[in-house]
Amino acid sequence: TQISPKEGWQVYSSAQDPDGRCICTVVAPEQNLCSRDAKSRQLRQLLEKVQNMSQSIEVLNLRTQRDFQYVLKMETQMKGLKAKFRQIEDDRKTLMTKHFQELKEKMDELLPLIPVLEQYKTDAKLITQFKEEIRNLSAVLTGIQEEIGAYDYDELHQRVLSLETRLRDCMKKLTCGKLMKITGPITVKISGTRFGAWMTDPLASEKNNRVWYMDSYTNNKIVREYKSIADFVSGAESRTYNLPFKWAGTNHVVYNGSLYFNKYQSNIIIKYSFDTGRVLAQRSLEYAGFHNVYPYTWGGFSDIDLMADELGLWAVYATNQNAGNIVISQLNPDTLEVLKSWSTGYPKRSAGESFMICGTLYVTNSHLTGAKVYYSYSTKTSTYEYTDIPFHNQYFHISMLDYNARDRALYAWNNGHQVLFNVTLFHVIKTEDDT
Repeated sequence: TQISPKEGWQVYSSAQDPDGRCICTVVAPEQNLCSRDAKSRQLRQLLEKVQNMSQSIEVLNLRTQRDFQYVLKMETQMKGLKAKFRQIEDDRKTLMTKHFQELKEKMDELLPLIPVLEQYKTDAKLITQFKEEIRNLSAVLTGIQEEIGAYDYDELHQRVLSLETRLRDCMKKLTCGKLMKITGPITVKISGTRFGAWMTDPLASEKNNRVWYMDSYTNNKIVREYKSIADFVSGAESRTYNLPFKWAGTNHVVYNGSLYFNKYQSNIIIKYSFDTGRVLAQRSLEYAGFHNVYPYTWGGFSDIDLMADELGLWAVYATNQNAGNIVISQLNPDTLEVLKSWSTGYPKRSAGESFMICGTLYVTNSHLTGAKVYYSYSTKTSTYEYTDIPFHNQYFHISMLDYNARDRALYAWNNGHQVLFNVTLFHVIKTEDDT
């Protein structure tokens, strides 16, 4: 359903419940408090806000309950292991030292999860409390619509604002998480050549839904802009940009109003402003291979992959110094200076497309029909693990795959099809002690 911005409505949040249904929360427009029925309008406005908050609570509850069930299973396993460990510790004199030490190390690895389990229990209780308060307030507002004046409007307004603030604070705790599942794809459009890129700006405001479209992996400088997904689907182009340089590959990113791309036949990164039509910065990515020296498996000059997530701007590439293995660098969005780098042990030429979520790089074999995420590297802990998260490579050749933190979705270019994947994250709730 299309909602006109002129009417003042906005989409507050959206999510997918366990049954695959889409749940959207819509915030109603501000009412005219100077109208003849000011009290009635104000109360209706409060009731609408409470109803919207209730929907948001349900979305948060769905996410938390799903994750909470997973955590409960882990808790049961940990308790069983702890009991077994105590029993073994009592009889350790009769066991071989080697076996005892191995079990102790496994237990030590699980101990840091205990505070996370406790925090999930606390947050589950908090959501139940929120739901009860919203039900009570909603009942009060409904009951006094016929008896305006029975309650003080300012008091009710403050109660709603307080609940809204607490809800927002709670939802902020779910900003980052670990990738658990990829669903889709949803085919948005069929256009262009086999290879290309399309994207939106993860830092744009909720009302700004511009789409940028860059066809082909080389020999092109034209970027097409659309005001919305609907315009993109219909082909209603709003503007074109003629870049000063040709790009290499398909791994560009739009971030905070600027386009970041790899200059053709070089390891130079360009920052181009859509507002001014000028290059704001350019910098060579030191030692980075380019021009099909270290591309992804499918080729296409995909040596340097630029991407963004909740933590900022990143470059993924390979160097001779790291034996052709993947290097992850966090970049300063203004100067393109490398802030910090991580050297992995995974060969870039063996990887399909990759993307960052919450500071973790996820590597796929997206060039294969049975595609999946099979390797991840955490920049927070400087550790890697092998994973098995399948996703549907519907059109058999993915040449661009990027995560958008605002939409919580993966944008992909699949053999001339522009598609979207939904992601499910396992949220680790932040506590006051987290830094």
